[in-house]
Amino acid sequence: MGGQQSRPDMAINKALVERLKVKDEMLQQQASDGFVYVENCEKAVPAYRSGSETISISTAEEWQKELMEDPKNRLAMSALLSTPLNQVVSQKVSALEDKQVYNIKIPFEGAPITNQRSSGRCWLFAATNVFRVAVMKKHGLKEFELSQAYFFFWDKLEKSNFFLQSIMDTADQELDSRLIQSLLASPIGDGGQWDMVANLVAKYGIVPQSSYPDSYNAMNSSLMDSLITTKLREHAITLRSMIDSNPSISKSSLLSAKDKMLQEVHLVLTLMLGPPPNPKEKFTWEYYDNNNVYHKVLKTPLELANELSAPSTRALLSGADVNKLFSLVNDPRNKYNTLLTVDKLGNVYGGRPITYVNVGMDTMKKATIAMLKAGLPVFFGSDVGKYSDSSSGIMDTALFDYSLAFNVDLGMSKAQRLMTGESAMTHAMVLTAVHVENGKSIRWRVQNSWGTSPGDQGWFLMSDKWMDEFTYQVVVDPRFVDKEIRDILSTEPKVLPLWDPMGALA
Repeated sequence: MGGQQSRPDMAINKALVERLKVKDEMLQQQASDGFVYVENCEKAVPAYRSGSETISISTAEEWQKELMEDPKNRLAMSALLSTPLNQVVSQKVSALEDKQVYNIKIPFEGAPITNQRSSGRCWLFAATNVFRVAVMKKHGLKEFELSQAYFFFWDKLEKSNFFLQSIMDTADQELDSRLIQSLLASPIGDGGQWDMVANLVAKYGIVPQSSYPDSYNAMNSSLMDSLITTKLREHAITLRSMIDSNPSISKSSLLSAKDKMLQEVHLVLTLMLGPPPNPKEKFTWEYYDNNNVYHKVLKTPLELANELSAPSTRALLSGADVNKLFSLVNDPRNKYNTLLTVDKLGNVYGGRPITYVNVGMDTMKKATIAMLKAGLPVFFGSDVGKYSDSSSGIMDTALFDYSLAFNVDLGMSKAQRLMTGESAMTHAMVLTAVHVENGKSIRWRVQNSWGTSPGDQGWFLMSDKWMDEFTYQVVVDPRFVDKEIRDILSTEPKVLPLWDPMGALA
């Protein structure tokens, strides 16, 4: 069979476009159960509209008859049966112009465009793309990548420990409770959050990618994840059984059993990712700078990480300390100007907790623009799968108009999408520029980690409206928010459950 889908007749597509142009001139059924164009508003009302607890075959037949009587619906069906939906409803004329031109742009964006391959490591790529700017400026590098795989190894091991500790901490809860089932659902998923990266940097430091490059399983992580997840679930049952059978069992006995379990995880990680550099042992890093001058650096991963906060490095970053950045989120379900955290979410047990300062979008944008004006890249989390096209690299709420094909409006608010599980943070990227007119942001430049094929050589373009609707998090320097926002960091947080959308890991 052919590898390509068949294409509809061009005349059909042209006629469909004509239908879309006159959509606003057509009478539209407004009843909550009406989902088709109706030529005559006085048409007989189907029996279903009287109300029924079930759907009868005769009712469905009436719907179909009414639908197919309209030639425009038949035309739409002809196109949709043979063409991808988003291709049919793509609003190329009204969509944001693919224009990589901005009047506020950081002078040094970092290169090259990175590629997370078939893994969920976007948060690690976004974070290292932020960190590398400091390293590149200090060492005079034209192109450079920090090792994402180094973080990946230690994150998997730390998440395994965090999971097993959480299982012991919640041994008094039923196995089928929502919390335990949520813990078991994804013990060591690839995703993560900014505070998790901060934990890894503080404990393990950083290394260049050349010192610990991606293995096959770092780039294709699903099988490794599945194997470790299965083993951790088995270990969870074992730990709970040990506690159930002997409620007075000593903590040391449980920790000793847990260490043996973690050793198995360490074995799998080492064999599939390779042994990582020791955080406290010096390694050799050799490189050429922008002037083609050879350099040799002998440091530990922790010593290299300490450079990020050194005065000389901060001077290159407008005084910013990347180790001091924190998260702003926009969650309209919860009260603004409050601190949020998520129960049982983290990687380093006893480390820095996941915290977000919940603010309105105006506050979030103001801080982001201030960061960009200072020449600093901005880590952000969003729902990248909504109203985006990876081939063109455009993210815009006007990109697709599904109501044109179906006469069905998708009208949920941002808060409603969060409340119903329709949206969450699914991907982390980096902002490096914004275009502002009359004091209002218009479009944003996005550095992705999907390689150079998507978008404009890997660069994406985000409309301001898309940012409003589908961006949930930005990571900023405390200096670029008002004191009242900084003070929120020292308040008692509202604790969200593990299954909350704010617990989604990009």
